[in-house]
Amino acid sequence: MEKVTIRRKLNTFDVTNLVVGSIIGADIYVVTAISAKLVGPSSLLAWVAGGIIAMVIAMSFAYCVMIRPRVGGPYAYVTEVSSQFVGFEVGWALLLAEWFSLSVFPVAFAQYFTALVPGVDGMGQVLLKAAFIAIIFSTNVVGTMTAGRLNDGLTIAKLTPLVLIVLGGLAFMFTQPATVASNLTPFFTGDAADFGHALVLVFWAFAGFELSTLPANEVEAPERTVPRAIVLGLFIVIGFYLLTNLVVIGAMSEASLVASTSPLIDSTRALFSPLGAGAGAVVLVVGVGALLSILGADESGTIGTSRLAYAMSADGLLPHRLSRLHPRYGTPYLALAGLCATAFVASLLGGLNALINTSVFLLTFVYLATCISAILLARRHKEEAARLRVRPWICVLGAALAVGLMVMVEPTEILIALVLLGLGVPIYAFFSPRKELTEVKRMLLSRESVARQAHRQTKRFLALPVHGLRTLYQRHTGTGNAFRSDEEAEDRPNKR
Repeated sequence: MEKVTIRRKLNTFDVTNLVVGSIIGADIYVVTAISAKLVGPSSLLAWVAGGIIAMVIAMSFAYCVMIRPRVGGPYAYVTEVSSQFVGFEVGWALLLAEWFSLSVFPVAFAQYFTALVPGVDGMGQVLLKAAFIAIIFSTNVVGTMTAGRLNDGLTIAKLTPLVLIVLGGLAFMFTQPATVASNLTPFFTGDAADFGHALVLVFWAFAGFELSTLPANEVEAPERTVPRAIVLGLFIVIGFYLLTNLVVIGAMSEASLVASTSPLIDSTRALFSPLGAGAGAVVLVVGVGALLSILGADESGTIGTSRLAYAMSADGLLPHRLSRLHPRYGTPYLALAGLCATAFVASLLGGLNALINTSVFLLTFVYLATCISAILLARRHKEEAARLRVRPWICVLGAALAVGLMVMVEPTEILIALVLLGLGVPIYAFFSPRKELTEVKRMLLSRESVARQAHRQTKRFLALPVHGLRTLYQRHTGTGNAFRSDEEAEDRPNKR
């Protein structure tokens, strides 16, 4: 596995880049315009509201990190202020939420594939999902590093379709303002309940911000840098999401939008129709980019989810077998097999809305527990809390917003989530070994592990061009990159 170290304290730019990289992924291909089916153009307001909610909850995560600079995430902080069982339930909820998210992408992949290749029947879609899961499993077991590097290399190919859509959309808005105005009218459709359901779906696209909250001792002046980076990063994300959705909604009529299962492809057809035969080539680029993005997102998501299962097993909270590594490839193949097989079944049983709703309920349960933990940590460590610019009221607000999102989820998905959370009780009570695997845990929670995760986030989607500009600036000024890998360390003596 590639060794990555943090060479210096991370500044505002570095952490902002991590925030952007940890949030924006293939979610934009899945969720864009799905909320517009519920409330029409006013879904744009839901994207703003979702970003603000994510910003408040992210501040609560940062509050924990700045008071107690340690790795381990929600599980570690909840365990510290309560008990190991409560910490397990939070870790279990996060594992389930990520598992539901993994189940979303085979469904989205099949929808975008059939938009490019019409006529695929029901059995064909099942086979598409199976092939998708097989690719995810094999790349994670056999060549995790190779797959990760390929995913990084294809990031430009995955960003290109979005750039085309935005540029084409802006040109469309200037050349055909009457059509855009017609598609944006009426602006408000649906009712308050529909807006709440749309907000839940939209919030899923902002999930992942917790990955950017590194331990405070890795950050330069964390009491100023972390809050500033969270605000800047989320403003960038909100702006990008808002612009993309505005273009899609402005290009498609309400009837077309409601009927669409692949809105980015359908909006591309509408935007570039004046090109005639050339429009087909643009649609192909967007469609292939969407498929690559969805595949890459699930591949990288599976890495993180399998590591979470591996970490909980290493901590003695899940069956020991889940931390068993493949004798040749050194990957947690049993955890991967279980995740992929069950995600495939879930992708056959649930639609996009149901899977996303259940994932959001479980995520907000984790966020609620973290916000409450932040409040309790502030009471235990008053001196550290007093030095922070972020105040405890932000954590109270974050907890309230998390509860608000939870009650907006459909009752059926709430019931499913609660049943699955309940299954964690017998797993904890009867199946978990009580001996902690200290060596494995140390490897998972090391400074190098945190650096590797952060380095990977700087090369994801919208974060990649920002990362590239930063690298050019550093080379011009002679300043060093925040992260250095084994390859860079080996190359350095040869250049002298």
